[in-house]
Amino acid sequence: MILHQLIDFELLRLIWWLLLGVLLIGFALTDGFDLGVGTLLPFVAKTDSERRVVINTVGPVWEGNQVWFILGGGAIFAAWPPLYAVSFSGFYMAMFLILAALILRPVGFKYRSKRDSYAWRNGWDWALFVGGAVPALLFGVAVGNVLLGVPFRLNENLFSLYEGTFFQLLHPFALLAGVVSLAMLIAHGAAWLTVKADAPAVVNRARRFGITAGLVAMGGYALAGLWLAFGIDGFALVGPVATDGPSNPLLSEVARGGSWLAAYSERPWIVIAPLMGFVGIGLAVRGLARGGEVSALLWSKMGITGVISSVGLTMFPFILPSSIDPRSSLTVWDASSSHLTLFVMLVSTVIFMPLILIYTAWVYKVLWGKVGEDELNSNKNAY
Repeated sequence: MILHQLIDFELLRLIWWLLLGVLLIGFALTDGFDLGVGTLLPFVAKTDSERRVVINTVGPVWEGNQVWFILGGGAIFAAWPPLYAVSFSGFYMAMFLILAALILRPVGFKYRSKRDSYAWRNGWDWALFVGGAVPALLFGVAVGNVLLGVPFRLNENLFSLYEGTFFQLLHPFALLAGVVSLAMLIAHGAAWLTVKADAPAVVNRARRFGITAGLVAMGGYALAGLWLAFGIDGFALVGPVATDGPSNPLLSEVARGGSWLAAYSERPWIVIAPLMGFVGIGLAVRGLARGGEVSALLWSKMGITGVISSVGLTMFPFILPSSIDPRSSLTVWDASSSHLTLFVMLVSTVIFMPLILIYTAWVYKVLWGKVGEDELNSNKNAY
């Protein structure tokens, strides 16, 4: 027996669908609070000293947190090539805006302290705001468009043809998903500040903004669920499905109609995901209101995990449906790399993922503790 055949192709596809979800959640849980803190920066900190406190709560870890973003992109490229091709070409302008905003973060962190000028530092503070708010918003807009269906088709040679425009991505439902994403990460960033910032005025403002953002996230999430149930057609595979067949979406039959939420009648257990979302964000808001620190952050992580998981579980087995040619829709069973590629990638992941997790945990342990003005004044390496 060839080594890679020790694991069925069907199981490997399912494992990599789960791992993709893990990487996306890992990015949201770590770099998500960085984005939230950047978005909050101009509003929770009024003086230069307060803004330095806010920036230095994420300064030592934000670069490491972006590893999850890189791993997610790499996993899409290697495990799901058609998904990478369609999404990165179809969402080209949105991806460009996200990357441009993310580039502002390292520049803002490094350049802000180079001149003792209010105008100079205030300008870079707003650059950090853009670097946090724009990706947080557009990632949600992208997820909303995936649920709506993306206007692409595959020709007989499996070349993808995208037939949409950037402004078509700004559908009201997609914008609502963007608001949910932005509000959720703002609340996450606020919870992080309550844990890390040793500045009472900053923490109090962060709590107020975090509570409001959490309530907005919960309300928007509920509205999006109702919209999915009654206002947006879902997708479904028709007829027998070859879960271990060739990676050719055109061999499957896909119908559009009904509701995405039909998945909850077929697999009732997945209701745990949206419940985690509502309960986690709700308890994070409660923790912020009652002065909780670590508890609010942990509940926020649970809420984000539930919200992201609910999208993947609701859509399964679809990963990128087509709104103009349902037959071209990409699913877990027909859009992956080869059996051998997925196996080699899994072996590498089993070796290196624990090392990444151990190193990340060690870094957070070493850097644990609050950031205050006195410490910054005595630390020449602080931003």
